[in-house]
Formats: sequence, structure tokens, C-alpha cells
Amino acid sequence: MDKKITIVTADDHPMLLKGLTEELTANSYNVIGQATNGIQALELILKLQPDIALLDIDMPILTGFEVIKMAREKGAKTKFVILSFHKESYYIVQAKAFQIDGYLLKEDTFFEIEHCINEVLNGNVYFSKSIDDHPLQNASEELKRLNLLTLSEIKILKLIAQEISNQEIADTLSVSIRTIEKHRSNIIEKLSLKKGNNVLTNWALLNRNVILSQ
Repeated sequence: MDKKITIVTADDHPMLLKGLTEELTANSYNVIGQATNGIQALELILKLQPDIALLDIDMPILTGFEVIKMAREKGAKTKFVILSFHKESYYIVQAKAFQIDGYLLKEDTFFEIEHCINEVLNGNVYFSKSIDDHPLQNASEELKRLNLLTLSEIKILKLIAQEISNQEIADTLSVSIRTIEKHRSNIIEKLSLKKGNNVLTNWALLNRNVILSQ
């Protein structure tokens, strides 16, 4: 593959960013921009329109996920690859929900990074071989359950994730609070959540990014 593809890298750890950029450059990749926070990354992506953006998740101002969401909303055609320490199900669910092109771990070798770049440029989705099957399967199951919800239930779940009360949701949708409570009960059942006080609210807050991406 022609390595003259354009890449933007973003990480709030200067040494990690420097090392990644130098490794890419040494292997003939064209790194056209570097960012140390989310807003810088977003600005570079929108301005330079790179073929690939390699982003950390935990960055100041905007997370890697937020950068991806906002860049796509503004029409960016860049392929997005997350490069993170996180391999827990929670992060994998978010990555799948945002339909991210690639997800790598910072423990991966450069060979793995290069393989991922090649895969996503060929239109494939690539997750690090270092990620166990269990988190990937859990992520797929979480998204399948979300797909069981109706449009009305998704709308209500999004409002719950924004910490809006039942009464405010009822007023916003011009329905009774009893209707909202019935919807909440149905959502809990479809998501296979254990019944209890505030269980849906707590789940919605924990999975806010996934929900708001729907």
C-alpha cells in the first residue's frame, strides 16, 4: 500500500505523541498534524482532512470519541482509529456505537498499528488482537439490546442520559408522567437490567456517550 497517506495524531502525553509520530514518519507515513487536546485534534482534522486520525480517548477539552462524533457531523471523511490503554467492555461498547474504524491498544506493536491502518483504508473495521473476545462480545450484546428499543424509547433514554426528570420528560413530549414510567419499565426489561431504584438512570449516565450516539 502507498504509505503517502496523510495522518493526524492526537495524545495528551507529549512523549507518547512524539514516539508515535516519529515511528510513523520513520516508516514513511505522512504525519501532517499533531494535537495534545481534543479541540486541537478536531480543528486539525477539519482543516487538513487527513486519511487517518489516530486518537487517544482521554484528552483534555474533548475526548477522542467526542472528536470523532463532531468531525463526522461536520462531514469529515477521515478514517478514525482509537489508540488507548483502555480495553474494558465499557470503552469497546462506545467504540462500536460510534462505528469507529479501528481500535488499538498502546501496548500493541507498530506492526499491529500498521496492519490496522491497512485494514481500515481497505474499508474494514479492525480491533486490536490484544483485546479479549469477551469485551467484544459484551459490546455487541449491549448494542443489540439498544436496537430493541423503539424510537420513542430511544428519545426518552437520551433525555434520561441528560439527567432530565420524569416530569420534565413528560412535559417535553406532551404525555403523562404515567406514560413515561411505563416506557421506563419497558426499557429496563428490553435492556435486561436488574430492577431497582434509579437502575435505569444510573445505567443511562454510565452509557451516556453510547446512548447519545444513537
